[in-house]
Amino acid sequence: MPNTGAMVQEKMIDEQKQGEVLKAPGHLSKPGGKKLYIESYGCQMNFSDSEIVASVMFEHGYSATDQLADADVVFVNTCAIRDNAEQKVRNRLDHFKAVKRRRPQMVIGVLGCMAERLKTKLLEEEKIVDMVVGPDAYRDLPNLVATATSGQRAVNVFLSREETYADIAPVRLGTNGVTAFISIMRGCDNMCSFCVVPYTRGRERSRDPHSIVAEAHELVANGYREVTLLGQNVDSYKWKGPDGQLVNFAQLLTMVAEAHPLLRVRFSTSHPKDITEDVVLAMKRYDNICNYIHLPVQSGSSAVLERMNRTYDRDWYLDRIAMIRSIIPDISLSTDVICGFCGETDEDHEQTLGLMEQVRFDHAYMFMYSERPGTPAAKKWADDVDEPTKKRRLEEVIALQTRHAAENNRKDLGKQFKVLIEGPSKKDPKRLKGRNDHNKMLVFPGEGFMPGDYVMVEVQQTTSATLLGKIVRPA
Repeated sequence: MPNTGAMVQEKMIDEQKQGEVLKAPGHLSKPGGKKLYIESYGCQMNFSDSEIVASVMFEHGYSATDQLADADVVFVNTCAIRDNAEQKVRNRLDHFKAVKRRRPQMVIGVLGCMAERLKTKLLEEEKIVDMVVGPDAYRDLPNLVATATSGQRAVNVFLSREETYADIAPVRLGTNGVTAFISIMRGCDNMCSFCVVPYTRGRERSRDPHSIVAEAHELVANGYREVTLLGQNVDSYKWKGPDGQLVNFAQLLTMVAEAHPLLRVRFSTSHPKDITEDVVLAMKRYDNICNYIHLPVQSGSSAVLERMNRTYDRDWYLDRIAMIRSIIPDISLSTDVICGFCGETDEDHEQTLGLMEQVRFDHAYMFMYSERPGTPAAKKWADDVDEPTKKRRLEEVIALQTRHAAENNRKDLGKQFKVLIEGPSKKDPKRLKGRNDHNKMLVFPGEGFMPGDYVMVEVQQTTSATLLGKIVRPA
């Protein structure tokens, strides 16, 4: 978790990276030929989708470049969940247009959620881009690029009820070679009143579990040691086979855990209305399923939760927390909190702070409410909490969470954790970093060890964001 309010405010779940250039492994960056440049924003699902996009394009003769000026085709994979995310993309598109003036043959395409939401505006009103492609149309990219290259505007924002890309092997981009995402489902059937996802990603559909397990096996064979199973709401995963076989998320989690004992398994995101005892019992049963759950609460006020259409109340959420901790007492929990939603009072805000005090999350991702056009909230209620009040409430939430994280981390002093080494620390490349199964980042000297190794690390110092320690032995 970031250790300053500003950083927390700008990020979403690991997850909400802001404009990462996705690089392919060296053998996929070929000299000569057509070059593809991809820049991704938003959630882990967008980054996973960019790996699907790369796979489709590479099959049609493209190779990767991380140099914008060298690209024949430029894709920006977008997020529409907050206005701030859209503005970042618009600023980047202005930069891309400037580059295109020097290279008019360059094709610029907007992919993902923002493409779905603003297709007409981007293509016709502002004439920013050559292509607009929704998240269910990536198989059509080569045809759309050909159309755009011929000088015509290309668009496909059709939302599918079947597309899961289960048969496309993702090209692992920007990877550390140790951790990877596996998309298990697409779309969302939860109509939270503040959220654009059901309108930009379509209805929920689950991927064939056998293809998921096969992808896990392939990752292990290629040296990966951790996967995160992705879905807007993983707990509602449900697949029905042609023989009538039903597989739910707890069963899928078990299947992936059994793929290989050295493969650690995480998942994101859970929904409080759907998480079951069976899921938590599966976590307890398998040592390689990480003891970490991201369970967004959004608000501690039942009245606000009702306006958000979250379909649970404060007591239901706290009951789910109690159930989880009764099965796995040392579970690590994180959440999302929205400050200043429509009609939120000071009393509602205090209830959020009170719930945080009661649960004491290890991590949290915290935002001011950002009204999204077309959502039920925008249609039904005024965005009536003023900006200064939103900011004050957010600062209070961040301050409380920072204190909780620091206090929780101090309890880890002197403890030893099994850590999967992911690579060098960004702040000090001479040190290594990796996460324990509580999703806490540890930094430590690591001479003689490599990314992908499991080691036991003893915690010697803590901050609100990081555990600092030393390797005591291989794990």
